[in-house]
Amino acid sequence: MTSTHHPHPLRLPAFRLLFLGRTISTLGDAVVPAALAIAVTRATGSSSALALVLGCAMVPRLLLLPLGGVVGDRVDPRLVALVTDLVRAVAQIAVGVELLGDRPSLAAVAAAEAVGGIASAFAMPTASPLVAAAVDGPQRLRANALLASAVNGARLGGPALAGLLVLTAGPGWAFLLDGASFLVSAALLTRLKVRRAPAERRSSLRADLVRGWSEVRSRDWYWTSLIGHAVWNGAAAVLLTLGPLIASRRMGGEGVWIAMTQAAAFGVLAGSLLAGRFRPRRPLLVSSLGLALYALPLVALAVTAPAPVTVASYALAMTGLGFLNPVWQTVVQQEFPPQVLARVTSYDWLLSLAAAPLGYTLAPLAADAWGSTGPLLVTAALVALACGGAAVVPGVRRIGCRTDADGLTESPAGGPADGRHSSGKGPAATGPQVTGAPPAAEEAAVGAARRDPTIRT
Repeated sequence: MTSTHHPHPLRLPAFRLLFLGRTISTLGDAVVPAALAIAVTRATGSSSALALVLGCAMVPRLLLLPLGGVVGDRVDPRLVALVTDLVRAVAQIAVGVELLGDRPSLAAVAAAEAVGGIASAFAMPTASPLVAAAVDGPQRLRANALLASAVNGARLGGPALAGLLVLTAGPGWAFLLDGASFLVSAALLTRLKVRRAPAERRSSLRADLVRGWSEVRSRDWYWTSLIGHAVWNGAAAVLLTLGPLIASRRMGGEGVWIAMTQAAAFGVLAGSLLAGRFRPRRPLLVSSLGLALYALPLVALAVTAPAPVTVASYALAMTGLGFLNPVWQTVVQQEFPPQVLARVTSYDWLLSLAAAPLGYTLAPLAADAWGSTGPLLVTAALVALACGGAAVVPGVRRIGCRTDADGLTESPAGGPADGRHSSGKGPAATGPQVTGAPPAAEEAAVGAARRDPTIRT
């Protein structure tokens, strides 16, 4: 069996631009949470005011995500990403200018964050289609792992940079930095060149939404995994709500919680680095089981385990998350036709984000009624069941077993995957193409939509 040499993703001009833009904008975003919390509490002295501002960003994002997915599939995703970067730059700069004033207006800050939330609803679904268009199939896992590692590394440095800016210059400058990072990202996107397939027949908005949802429903591995992801995000909200108080009162003080958050950040980074090197035969199965590790810190907090055990369990659990993210993105790019990537990604984000507010709301209520131990143990059981239960789903076990797994696994003979679903895209490409069709039995297993002749990207 002969192997084909594939260049490192960073040697591809299109991916290099995406990589730089994502890293820079993430570093800008990483300074915002701490700066926003300090700015709002300084101005109002109210946690309710902070919740209002956060809700103004979250609610429109949730409501508009499905529409953002449709737009990302109908319109050039590069153009959507470019416009939304510019909108978010203006919104964050407006917040920064407002906070630099003597009497910042809460209403103005909330309105600007709402605009940013609306823009992010359209921006988030474009990430996966852009990577799929910029990087050939066999290198997508490495590309996604590189992006995840850079993003997680930026998030590690973000809080420290935020603290420096807030303490020396004021929180307004953190938002100005974030706005500038979006401008840089937009400038890089203006130079991005990726090919698009011919457009499919235009249909109504409702038909596009239904088509995206039918793609989700037709794949058992996808919708069952989304249930697990939603439960995981709800569980994370429970841990983030109850964990700080337990760590402070029962496990040795606030320093334990700080150690947990730092260990989690390093765990996510380690997991994303591991994803670029470790290639299991059943990547989706392994990553789903890794996600189930989040039950460990929940149990550790519930039983008040020793602080080192709790910190280590949290780091291990977040390593599972760091491993899953690039693997999941690569599998989705491999298994879905490119013209529906934005829509299926939007449904993924919608379910994941919607579960978090539920966890934030129910966790304190349950803890007040029954104490923290019961809710944490129940949540741990739900995470283990929803994520670990993926092992019984045929599609989850099947993904990655094919020899055309686009670089996720090696072929049964031990050679590289042949990448039959890969697309020769990028600045030097002659156009998007699929070099070979899957066997009929495999094609039926992944859904009839792959046979649709009207597909576009």
